[in-house]
Amino acid sequence: MSYQQKNAASPDDLVVKARAFLDALSRKDFEAAARDFDATMMKLSGPDKLAEFWRQVPERMGAFKRQTAARRDRLGEYEVALVTCEFEKVTLDARVVFDKEKRIAGFQFVPSLPPAQYTPPVYADPVKFEEREVKVGSGGDWPLPGTLAVPKGAGPFPAVVLVHGSGPNDRDETLGPNKPFQDLAWGLASNGIAVLRYEKRTRIYGPKLVADPKSIASLTVKEETIDDALEAVRLLGTTAGIDRKKIFVLGHSLGGMLIPRIALAGHDLKIAGFIILAGLTAPLPETYLRQMTYLLSLDGETSTEDRKQLDEIKRDVDRINALQDSDAGKSEKIINAPLAYWLDLRGYYPPDVALQVNRPMLILQGSRDYQVTTENFENWKKVLGGRSDVEFKLYPKLNHLFAAGQGFPTPNEYSLVHGSVAPTVVSDIAAFVLKH
Repeated sequence: MSYQQKNAASPDDLVVKARAFLDALSRKDFEAAARDFDATMMKLSGPDKLAEFWRQVPERMGAFKRQTAARRDRLGEYEVALVTCEFEKVTLDARVVFDKEKRIAGFQFVPSLPPAQYTPPVYADPVKFEEREVKVGSGGDWPLPGTLAVPKGAGPFPAVVLVHGSGPNDRDETLGPNKPFQDLAWGLASNGIAVLRYEKRTRIYGPKLVADPKSIASLTVKEETIDDALEAVRLLGTTAGIDRKKIFVLGHSLGGMLIPRIALAGHDLKIAGFIILAGLTAPLPETYLRQMTYLLSLDGETSTEDRKQLDEIKRDVDRINALQDSDAGKSEKIINAPLAYWLDLRGYYPPDVALQVNRPMLILQGSRDYQVTTENFENWKKVLGGRSDVEFKLYPKLNHLFAAGQGFPTPNEYSLVHGSVAPTVVSDIAAFVLKH
């Protein structure tokens, strides 16, 4: 999870920058190679560190020969360029990670593997539904392209709005070869439920936000997520073939965390119910620190550079927790989000706010989720467990994308391996919607 907005960089822009970085490395021009590093990378892996690393390459991988193919990927909120590099002894992919400002935020060589491809889940039956393009918030300042999947037949049909997790997500919540929102949309539409999914505002309007200092300085989850989710509900309410009394909202990750706020902000819309997938309850800054601690421990040891990176994150978390209300209008950012963003979330504990939501809720969690852990699921249960209109389901083998897996979950499980949203998740959501 993170809180970054997409910049104007096109996929080709970032591949070009990645290739230029590798060219500079191969020329041993380490000052040029580090020119586009973000602040953390410059501290931890500046020109001197790059030189030290590159001196070890011949012994480990053989002489560098050439760059070949390149492809794009995304890991959460980060854009990734993978450039295949041939060395004398081995062929590897250079994995260059970019932040929203097109700065290099990470770099490593990884095994060169053929990219996995997305395939629709077996439970999706395209014969049973059709899709059409729509605009969420048309007529406003931030119209968003979307896709509405509608079951075939006369209707009216119940409907679900899908609300993204953090980062500049597309309508399918694409991550590597995975498209969990397309899985959900096609699975539910195959079961008689219409589904609306749309591009996130920060994906479509990242350049517009960045270009306006006032807009970016005042950005909160209201502008990032909540307003557009409610616009999607309004669109469904005026769409032929949709049962206006049976419109539900499903939030994943950050979207799940914000379901209580969406519910209260949309009280007048009479939303029928809410579905929370991997909904965070812990504060975002501390969650980011926990996630990074986990990721940096996956190789079995914490290096000096790892500890420096974690110390810097801890300092950022302390700075966020020390913010005052008077800081809200400042243009400064911490962990790539404006100060107003953090202040808006201060004191927000989603389960307590959910007590004010007098609509049915379904709360789902995968046990193998390292991004939003089962502790968060238990927090929802502690507060809402006594309510007869709230259901809870925990899936032992599922990860953050609600796909099945084994062992310790890692980012490679999302970026390199294809897995569909588990059939039982789709059937549980369908049963909840059709029951209410």
